[in-house]
Amino acid sequence: QVQLVESGGGSVQAGGSLRLSCEGGVFTFRSGCMGWFRQAAGTEREAVATATVDGAATYAGSVKGRFTILRDNAKNTLTLQMNSLKPEDTGMYYCAASNFARYRCSTSDQFNYWGQGTQVTVSS
Repeated sequence: QVQLVESGGGSVQAGGSLRLSCEGGVFTFRSGCMGWFRQAAGTEREAVATATVDGAATYAGSVKGRFTILRDNAKNTLTLQMNSLKPEDTGMYYCAASNFARYRCSTSDQFNYWGQGTQVTVSS
């Protein structure tokens, strides 16, 4: 059974940084798209950053220039470096993986494996 495990969430003041990590266990990262999504209270889950099977990244406009996604297929890990955090970045962050989508990775319906989530809270 595929299990994605996130770590690295927490509380930070605005302007600070956090680094999220996702380990895939038995899931082979090189199979397809990987990504980070987030969901704030009362909102729908949104894509924050996604990476194609060959590592090409796409970012939400609100995080571009501040967040960096990196997949390491050899180590079976996915990270999200988050800098210059803002209160609006607060939410539950989920690691996601796909075993069928390889290059079209922009929406949640292209992912079929999800982690349990890690909370990120940014205070002003």
